[in-house]
Amino acid sequence: MSAVSEDPLEPFYFEHEEQEICGKLVTPITDGFQEDYPSVVDRFFTRYYYFKGEVPYQVLYHSNRICLICLAPDHPALGQGVSSVNFDIGNVDRSQNVVKGKGKKGGMILQAESTLALLTTGSGETYKVPSCIRGKLVEVNTALVEEPKLLEQLPEGAGYFAILLPKIENCDAIKASLLTQEQYEERLKMKKETIPKIESSDDPQIVEKELAT
Repeated sequence: MSAVSEDPLEPFYFEHEEQEICGKLVTPITDGFQEDYPSVVDRFFTRYYYFKGEVPYQVLYHSNRICLICLAPDHPALGQGVSSVNFDIGNVDRSQNVVKGKGKKGGMILQAESTLALLTTGSGETYKVPSCIRGKLVEVNTALVEEPKLLEQLPEGAGYFAILLPKIENCDAIKASLLTQEQYEERLKMKKETIPKIESSDDPQIVEKELAT
């Protein structure tokens, strides 16, 4: 008969002790637990999406203008398995970016198409992760270099590549250039509906035209 291992966290489990304040019993804090409580992203960010060709990326836009650049949930690298992340893109190392003060002075100014990082999958495919928006590079997530699998393991928003700060006067134009959650889902839906039609077509010209769009 195998011995049952003891739970090392058992001494820290919550146990309600009956308390009375002003003649009323204090209810346990666990009574207020909400299993479906909104996530940090749901509470503080707006989801936007950017496509580099047919590859989707996510921009989490905070009300204070801070933007987190992430992989979209349907990015192919998540299905292939992430092997490595590198912020040294050849001509510059994004991890050497340095900003100072509240104004974030000295940060690199990136365009939407600027390469932010290089991501390699287990199958050997490399993706150039774009900045997705025009803004100042505040910091990069160097933890991904040591543990690239964090992109697959961390919850939404935690596995970000970088934090960018756009100028106030550019915010409206940036938001207009990105896809909303609804537009993103609609684009994915249209793509899924188109692929079976392409695969069933015997006309090579139709296949070539559809794949190019």
